[in-house]
Amino acid sequence: MNQQAKHSELAAQIRGAYAGVPIAPIRPQLADLDVDGAYAIQQENTAHWEKEGRRVVGSKIGLTSRAVQKQLGVDRPDFGVLFADMIVGEDEPVAAGRVLQPKIEAEVAFLLDRDVEVEVPTVADVLRAVAYAMPALEIVGSRITNWDIGIVDTVADNASSGLFVLGGPVRRLDGLDLRALQMQMTRKDEVVSKGTGAACLGNPLNAMAWLAGELARRKRPLRAGDVVLSGALGPMVPVSAGDVFEANIAGLGSVSARFS
Repeated sequence: MNQQAKHSELAAQIRGAYAGVPIAPIRPQLADLDVDGAYAIQQENTAHWEKEGRRVVGSKIGLTSRAVQKQLGVDRPDFGVLFADMIVGEDEPVAAGRVLQPKIEAEVAFLLDRDVEVEVPTVADVLRAVAYAMPALEIVGSRITNWDIGIVDTVADNASSGLFVLGGPVRRLDGLDLRALQMQMTRKDEVVSKGTGAACLGNPLNAMAWLAGELARRKRPLRAGDVVLSGALGPMVPVSAGDVFEANIAGLGSVSARFS
């Protein structure tokens, strides 16, 4: 089987797992740490879903927090695609089973009003492109059994994307120290995760610059109007039916999610 056929087969396996049955890790079927191959699988599924009518609205950055990297046994960030049907309102309960093996993490989300097309962007380039920042919760999921993932598995699986919730207020970056942000996430009043803006590659804007460069080099640059989830500020937390989470990010705002 040639490489393209293998990528197509693995892409189809991942899509099939969205029906509710996770699959075995795919990394044994790819060359050792073949990250480019994993992104090719991700892109094949993105194209498949776009043909089915799903609309891309931005990108997510994953594995920016050392705590999350340690949880999953990986050592580098990655990225995935956000679709419009992944957005959940704060007052909208998330149905059990909508995300496979769900976990939740608190992040800073950005809304862009300029493209970023340079292949080696600086933080200044990203800063000029960002219109607003807001608190967000990402409900990640894995189509790989028991979250037994390496970097290849999670990249191919759209960076373990699931759903996301945007909170408020929406803030301009003027006077906002993203590195110093303090995050605390609770589940039914119990603190389950803490972190800071510095946990996200030193600053969420560093994560944004990394993503912008990766996408530009792959000829898929960030565009005005994109939403970007910049990465976890603290450890991710498993989700159970009936859970209610709230993340407060001091200096930015709050965001909540509930599960039916």
